[in-house]
Amino acid sequence: MSNQRIIKSIYTDGACKGNPGPGGWGVVVYFHDGSIHEMGEASDYTTNNQMEIQAAIGALQLLAQSGQVEPITLYSDSEYLINSVTKWIHGWKKKGWKKSDGTPVQNQELLKIIDKLNTKLVKWQHVRGHAGNTGNERCDAIARSFASGKIPPLQQLSPQQLLTNCQETLTQITQRDVTKVSDYPTKSAKIAQNMLEGRTCLLEERTMETSTGISVVTQEEKPPEMRILQIRNLMETLKIADEIAQKGYLITSSELADLMDVHASAVTSRGDQWRWRNWIVSRVRREGNQILWELERGDQVEKDDN
Repeated sequence: MSNQRIIKSIYTDGACKGNPGPGGWGVVVYFHDGSIHEMGEASDYTTNNQMEIQAAIGALQLLAQSGQVEPITLYSDSEYLINSVTKWIHGWKKKGWKKSDGTPVQNQELLKIIDKLNTKLVKWQHVRGHAGNTGNERCDAIARSFASGKIPPLQQLSPQQLLTNCQETLTQITQRDVTKVSDYPTKSAKIAQNMLEGRTCLLEERTMETSTGISVVTQEEKPPEMRILQIRNLMETLKIADEIAQKGYLITSSELADLMDVHASAVTSRGDQWRWRNWIVSRVRREGNQILWELERGDQVEKDDN
């Protein structure tokens, strides 16, 4: 891997107006060559701690998809986030995600995602907030801007620059039989699977408009076997969504985000009712820290209206 594309450190931060209320998160990625990549998103109803966790999730997802094997330091001014990941999470898992008093751990759905993404490559470091640290101050500005309903100008590497690291990995994978993904080196197995399933190398393809707004690898640029596998995965996703709608199941924001392959914040920021592919997605109620959603076939709703 070229030094020009090695991540050196990452800063994350979250913000919330009202707590709970409108929120946002920001991430600043520093590379060894001095280049910088920034990203962030907004959420219409959240908490400060949830945005702190979501920022770290965004950072870890980018790190995982980069294929990097060099260690990095992740900086956050949230003692809650740092302590959750480095201290408390081990006991919570042993107790079935319950605290010492037996009550459920707050934000556990997001923390479970963090736990899955976290690796030994990441050194978690607390940094004092609002103390003049450039990375921390910039993350704070991005998060606050999104929380205020504004889209800040983000310093971002071009798709070509972002792809430099993983292009060799992608080439190696496409030369293999797609049925032999398990033979790929362990550290890159998840990355390989993601790429074979049609995901982009560093930035996920989104069906919604996001602050990034970049699709790194177009459908035409993918080899035929990848495109076919992506269609198969899409068909499976659509079948699952149809079954959820037919049986009237309610699903959480994080489950809906997994189904749509987007961040949970991209789901909650859409409002109370919106359309996704063939379904009308409606907010039903809140249970604890999660919003429950209902899916209805759009063509059936339109038929009933007529």
